[in-house]
Amino acid sequence: MSRDRTEERTGFQESAPYHPDYDLQTDFVMVYGIDESMPKRIKQWKEKGYIVHLMTGVAWGDYTSYLDGEVDGMPHWDEAQTDRHQQMILHGDQPIIPYMVPTLSFGRYLAEQIRIAVDAGVEAIHLEEPEFWVNGGYSEAFKREWQLHYKEPWIPPHASPDAQYRASKLKAYLYTRVLDRLCAEMKDYALQRYGRVLRFYVPTHSLINYTQWRIVSPQSQLVELASVDGYIAQIWTGTSRTPNVYEGIRKERTFETAYLEYGVMQELVRGTDRRMWFLHDPIEDNPNYTWSDYKQNYLKTVVASLLHPGVAHYEVAPWPRRIFQGTYPAEEGSSKEKIPADYATTLLQVMHTLGNMDQNVTEKDGNSLQVGVLIADSAMFQRMKPDLEAPNPGKYDGTDPESFQEEGDTELLDFSPFYGLALPLLKHGIPVRPLLLDNVRRYPGYLSPYHVLVLSYEFIKPEYPDIHYVLAQWVQDGGGLIYVGDDSDPYHDIRAWWNLELQDRKSGTKYYSPREHLFEQLGLKGMGSGVQRVGKGGFAWLNEHPAEFTRSKSGSDRLRQSVQNMIAVLQRPAIQWESRPYFKISRGPYIIVSALDESVSEEPLVISGPVVDLFDSKLPVLRQVVLKPGEQALLYDVESGRPAAGEVSLIAASSRIEALSVSGTGFRFVARGPARLQATARLYSAAIPVSIQYIVQGKAVPASWEWDRDTLTVLIQYEHGDENRTEIHVRWSSC
Repeated sequence: MSRDRTEERTGFQESAPYHPDYDLQTDFVMVYGIDESMPKRIKQWKEKGYIVHLMTGVAWGDYTSYLDGEVDGMPHWDEAQTDRHQQMILHGDQPIIPYMVPTLSFGRYLAEQIRIAVDAGVEAIHLEEPEFWVNGGYSEAFKREWQLHYKEPWIPPHASPDAQYRASKLKAYLYTRVLDRLCAEMKDYALQRYGRVLRFYVPTHSLINYTQWRIVSPQSQLVELASVDGYIAQIWTGTSRTPNVYEGIRKERTFETAYLEYGVMQELVRGTDRRMWFLHDPIEDNPNYTWSDYKQNYLKTVVASLLHPGVAHYEVAPWPRRIFQGTYPAEEGSSKEKIPADYATTLLQVMHTLGNMDQNVTEKDGNSLQVGVLIADSAMFQRMKPDLEAPNPGKYDGTDPESFQEEGDTELLDFSPFYGLALPLLKHGIPVRPLLLDNVRRYPGYLSPYHVLVLSYEFIKPEYPDIHYVLAQWVQDGGGLIYVGDDSDPYHDIRAWWNLELQDRKSGTKYYSPREHLFEQLGLKGMGSGVQRVGKGGFAWLNEHPAEFTRSKSGSDRLRQSVQNMIAVLQRPAIQWESRPYFKISRGPYIIVSALDESVSEEPLVISGPVVDLFDSKLPVLRQVVLKPGEQALLYDVESGRPAAGEVSLIAASSRIEALSVSGTGFRFVARGPARLQATARLYSAAIPVSIQYIVQGKAVPASWEWDRDTLTVLIQYEHGDENRTEIHVRWSSC
C-alpha cells in the first residue's frame, strides 16, 4: 500500500523553508536556491522523511557577487545576455537579474556554488532552464565566444539568416559545454569526497515551446552527455496555453499543445536509461487568472501528460507555497482568496494518483496508425526574420502576443509551420508524435514504431547528411514519408553541408536545399503529384509551405488526405485511418480520456461505469460519464481494479496512505498531507462499516462516510491534522 520513496515517482520544488501547510507528502523535494539558508532548509525536509534534491538556475539567478567581481576581482557584467540595442535581457523586472552567457568563468563560479549543496548532502541536483534568448548574442562575452568557436570576427545575428543560425548554434553549444563540465566535475567531487554517486538533471521547457517563445537551449544535445542523468519536462498551462492557429482560428489550445509538448519530451528519453519527470502546475507564473481558470487548464495538462505512458514520474507542483498559501480571484473582478477547498482536495487526489501510473497500458479504442511529425533542435536556430530593417523583436513568452505583431504578422510567433503539420492530425484523434530528427542517427531503429512520417525543412534543418540515409532506408523497408515544403525558407541559404560546392564532386554543383539531397537518396528525380512507391514503402511531396495547412479547413483536409493516400499505397491491413473526436487509453485501472473540440463530431463522449471520478473532490462512483467536446477525465475502473474477494484496497485518496492493516472487525490506516486540509479517500471494503473515526490530537472524531453497496466501496472524509498525520479507524461490527 505504501510506496517506497526511493522510487522518486513524485516530487515538487520549493524555495521556502518547510511548512506543514504545503507538506505534499511526495517522494522527494527539490530545495530551490543556494543561499545561507539552504543547509537548514535541506535538514528540515530530510527530517520530515523526504529524499532531498537541490534545484538552481543555470541561466539566471542572484549572481550579483559574480557580476560585480567580488568572486575573482573582475567584473562580469559583459557576460549578461544583451540585445542589439545593448539592453540586458532580464529575468523579471526587479531586482536586476540578467540572463547569462555561459562562459567558462561563469561555469567555474556555478561549480563553487553547487559544491556548497553537495557538502550539504543532497542526493541529486537540478540545473534549471539553460536558456539563451534568440534576440540576444550582442554582449562582449558572446562576441569573444564567437571568435574562438568560429575562428572569425563576430557577425551581428540579425545581419543574415546565416548569422542568426550560427549565433543560435553557438548559444546551444555554450550551454552544452557548461553543463557537461559542471556536472562531470561535481560528480567527481561527490564521489571522491563523500563516496556518493551524485545525479544531475536538467529541468527544461519542451523543444516546441522554446522554439515558439524564441529561446535556444541544448535540448536533445544533452542526451549525448554521460554526466546528465535526465530531465524534468517543464510543461504547464503557462507554456501550453500559448496561442496557435488551426483552420484559420488563432486561440489557446491548452490540451492539444500540452499533448504535443509532453510527446516530444517523452521522445527525448525514449530508448535511453535517462529519467524523465513530467511537470504540472496547478497555478502558473501569471497571477491574473482565476481559480476556475487555473483548475480547468491544469486538468487539461494532466490528461495530456497521462496519454504518454512512456513516462511514469512527475513533478506534481512547483512552488506549493503559492498554491496553498497564495490568493487569487475566485472569478473575474472578484477579490482574491485562498484556494477553494474542493480544488485543494482534487489537487492532492491527482498528485497521489500520479505516483501509481507505472501500469500496464491498454489502448482502448486506440488507433493502430502511428504518425510522427519530425522536429529538431535546429528549429530554435531560425526564429528571426532575416530583415536588417525589422524592429528589435524583443522577448516573447506567449503572454502578450499583441505587443509583438511584427508588422501585423504573427505567423512566426505562432510557430505555424509545425502546428500546420501536427494539429490537422491531432484534431482527428490520430496519436501524432513529434519525433526528434537528430535521434534517427543516435539510436538504431528509432523510427521503427512509426508507419507514416511528415517532414518539412521549412522550419528545421538536418545537421548531418547521414540522417537522409536512415530516412531513405526506412522508406525502402516499408515506411511512408510525406515531405512538405516549397524551398521558400531563406534559411536554406545558410552555410551548411548541403550547399558546399564540392558536395557533388561529379558535376560540381550544390544542393540548393537539403530537400534535394533527401530526394536523391530516395532515388527520386522528377516528382509528380500523388504517392510514389519507393521500395516497400511510399513517398509524397506536398510542394507548399507547411504554414498553409493552418489557414483553412481545406488546408487541414489536404494534409489529412495525403496521409490517407499514403496508407492506401502502403497496403498494410493492420494500419487504418480512423478519425475520431477523442483520445482514450487505460493505464491499469486508470482511464484517461480527452474529448476533442474542433474535431469530426460535436457529439458528447459517453463512458460506461462503474468508475470513480478522480477529478471530483468527492470521488463519486459514476455509472456513466458524459464528456462534452473540450473536456477531459481521469477515471478509476472499479471492476478492473477490484482486489481479491474480502481484501481492503485503496482506490484513491487526497493523502499519502500508509500502514493499512486489516483485522476481523475492520481496518485502519494513516493518512498524511498538508495540515488542516479536508481530505477524502475511497477504498474497497470487505463489509459495510458501522463506524469510522479519525484521531486528531489524541481524540477520536466521527468521520463522514458513504457506503456504495453496488461496488462495495466506502468513501471517507476527514481532516489532516496539524502534524500532517491522521489515523483512521474503520469498524465493520460492534464486536
